[in-house]
Amino acid sequence: MSFVPKGYVKCKKTPVFSEQDMPAIYRERHFTRPGVYEQIHVIQGELMFFGYLDKLGEVNREVRLGANETAISHPGYWHSIKPLTPDTRFEIHFFIKPEGPVEQA
Repeated sequence: MSFVPKGYVKCKKTPVFSEQDMPAIYRERHFTRPGVYEQIHVIQGELMFFGYLDKLGEVNREVRLGANETAISHPGYWHSIKPLTPDTRFEIHFFIKPEGPVEQA
């Protein structure tokens, strides 16, 4: 899909979710906060990423993701995800642009 822009750093990561324990918000149409990029990383199985033009718009992007694949949701972009296989496992990483310099390890 796309990449997190240079200069953004990971600020948060969710636990690994399955179809059974993923929060309902991810199945529903939601958007990423301003200034935050969301990276959905599939660990196992498959899921579908749906993108929308706006809160009430129709699907304008569908991306099928398999193991070791990722999708990026840009700030303010409406999207949802749907696990496609019972063994699907995924996690979500959140990236922000820090206000000051960032030390590299």
